[in-house]
Amino acid sequence: MDVTLVGFLVLVVAAVVIGFAKTAIGGAAAVAVALFAAVLPAKESTGTILPLLIFGDLFAVWAYRRHAEWKLLLRLFPSVAVGVLVGALFVDLVDDVVMRRTIGAVLIALVGLHVWRQYRQRRLGTAPPPASATRRVLVAATFGFLAGFTTMVANAGGAAMSIYLFTMGLSVLGFLGTGAWFFFLVNLFKLPFSIGLGLVSLDSLRLDLMLVPAVVVGALIGRKVIKRIDARRFEQLVLGATVVSSVYLLR
Repeated sequence: MDVTLVGFLVLVVAAVVIGFAKTAIGGAAAVAVALFAAVLPAKESTGTILPLLIFGDLFAVWAYRRHAEWKLLLRLFPSVAVGVLVGALFVDLVDDVVMRRTIGAVLIALVGLHVWRQYRQRRLGTAPPPASATRRVLVAATFGFLAGFTTMVANAGGAAMSIYLFTMGLSVLGFLGTGAWFFFLVNLFKLPFSIGLGLVSLDSLRLDLMLVPAVVVGALIGRKVIKRIDARRFEQLVLGATVVSSVYLLR
């Protein structure tokens, strides 16, 4: 790929962010997506970043393998698969600008929804009543589809998944463990589609090999930082990173 020195340095920073996101602030991965899209064409950027995300997923799974909530994951996977398939069709049909702006708009809408839910809960002064079984299934299906669609189109499924996990009231470790296994399995699932669409190529893999050490550095930094972050601060950082990257995608 024809990448300038400055562009390559930006990608190195993005790769560090990927590793950090996988072991600490998951929403920060959306910032890495935006940085890759700033240096490379939108479609090429999604194919280039995917193997790095999978590599980072290995660190996350190893670090938090014992903290996953498998019932939540099993509830999500069917709708996620549908979202990935629809996302693959979408990528094949639209151009870079439409794809980028669609994802940015969806992410901002999801963050707005989450903030509104929190505001409503604080205003009422009580926690919302437990959701019925039907409602839980519908919520899982909705967020599962959005996560599958957005991760296939722009590797940006972290926002939908983060908001869903926040609504489930998981601890920080439960959040990280469930998210780690979710994205590892989903990224492997969508890899053949990305190859079939021509998003992953030999050129992109060569670039990935040069960026792998930066992912390792980021993952190690994330492991140190996460021990010093409380749950409230953690949530704010995830949502803040999502908003920043989403605004950039709307440009």
